[in-house]
Amino acid sequence: WLALPLACFFLFFFFAPLALLAGISLRVTPQFEGWGLVQYAKFAGDSFNWSVLGQTLLLGVKTVALTACIGVPLGLLFMEAPRRLQPVLLFIIVLPLLTSVVVRTFAWIVILGREGLINNALVGLGLVAVPLRLLHTEMGLVVALSQIEMPLMLLPLISVMSRLDPNLKDASAALGAGRWRTLFRVTLPLSLPGLLAGCLLVFASSVTAFVSQTIIGGGRMVLMPFYIWQQATTLFNWPFAATISMILLVSVLAVVTTLNAL
Repeated sequence: WLALPLACFFLFFFFAPLALLAGISLRVTPQFEGWGLVQYAKFAGDSFNWSVLGQTLLLGVKTVALTACIGVPLGLLFMEAPRRLQPVLLFIIVLPLLTSVVVRTFAWIVILGREGLINNALVGLGLVAVPLRLLHTEMGLVVALSQIEMPLMLLPLISVMSRLDPNLKDASAALGAGRWRTLFRVTLPLSLPGLLAGCLLVFASSVTAFVSQTIIGGGRMVLMPFYIWQQATTLFNWPFAATISMILLVSVLAVVTTLNAL
């Protein structure tokens, strides 16, 4: 009975809208006429739709890979920092979450633009003759998303690392293992649940990051969130937009289920 209010909240604000979305996706025409799987057949019959889905999921995988490569060393440095300094570092980690994603995204435009900080530094150092094209590219989008989603990787990772028994490192050293062997044989395997949780959060958030994908990726990169927005607000084809949404939801859930199985 104590869980009943939460169950009602999920029923009315999560499951009911999701069921409505699934119902709309079964409409045959944009005028909501008829019922059937016409919209799903339309999606499955066009290779462009599959390419958009594949690029979106691949973007999430690349973002997770870069975020994990940076997040694990940062988590280890956090654990090695003095106790009195860790609250300050934790505040710095959480600070981006207190800033609007729109503000953070536009900050990356200043960094990645042709006259941005990176290009000005490269040209000033003489490393390149002309500014590089970093904005509206997949590489620039992956880098920006990695910074934006970094707290989602670090928080569960640090939470798991902070609960590790420090005596395990001493036991490993007493048995003859060096720092690197202890890292790869003791610390990282025991930190794997936090790493997988961070990967799950980063993946789910990056593949649905409509604002960042649209502003940094630009109109040349058609990804699933932008595709949904285009079908719903430009072409007013709400059944097909709902179909794309359901397919994206199922795809993300499939990846999440795989990570949970790990």
